[in-house]
Amino acid sequence: MTILLAAAIGMLLALGAAFLLDYLDDTLKNPDDIRQALNLSTLGAIVAIEGENPEQKLVAGLQPKSPTAEAYRILRTNIQFSALDNPPRTLMSTSPNPGEGKSTTLANLAVVLAQQGQRVIAVDTDLRRPTMHRFFQVPNNSGLTTALLQQPPSAAGFLQPTRYENLSVLTSGPLPPNPAELIGSERFAALLESLKEAADVVLLDSPPVLAVTDAAILARLVDGVILVIEAGGTRRQLAISAQEALENVGAKILGVALNRLQPR
Repeated sequence: MTILLAAAIGMLLALGAAFLLDYLDDTLKNPDDIRQALNLSTLGAIVAIEGENPEQKLVAGLQPKSPTAEAYRILRTNIQFSALDNPPRTLMSTSPNPGEGKSTTLANLAVVLAQQGQRVIAVDTDLRRPTMHRFFQVPNNSGLTTALLQQPPSAAGFLQPTRYENLSVLTSGPLPPNPAELIGSERFAALLESLKEAADVVLLDSPPVLAVTDAAILARLVDGVILVIEAGGTRRQLAISAQEALENVGAKILGVALNRLQPR
């Protein structure tokens, strides 16, 4: 009887501790959490991708038949259906915090859009920690910042082809001392218009929303924003703050890409 009673008490304490930890954990873990906290739809749910180097995380190109690549194709389809009558020509990927997978999401989305036959240009507008050149294994000696120095601003000669048909990349180029001013300039807006003429879809990889003002500036210039949330890593209040920062500048948030879900 003593052993049984001790076991029952131990089980109750363990269950209570588990429920308490779950109650105190305010991270967003699944599409239901996203809907309750942000009132946004989940455009795609993507499992954690193994590998340390960015080029290893380009699964849409390296492993096109994998479930993860299929998840990116679902993300592509849901984005297209989010604005069926007026498909977005310019899209931006961002996240509340650094390291939540926004660049990985954008790079794989660029690949699956190109595989569909669309002309795609991926632009690295993160002029603080650029990574697009590492995903696509191209040099970053020149790019966006050098294109903005042209008169008039032009990406001609700075767009680099990738191993994927229909997909070009405009890397960041040399990092400037004033990224926010550069992104908010009329020259950047003119360059973006010229890129739209050269492609069916232009994808912009921006810095995190809550870290710097660049993302809020960019959000006003694009047709739609994809908010990348790390499952079990992004805290509820930070996600809400990121959403409010984007909506305050009139950004159109198409939905959430829930990243790094556990396979189970």
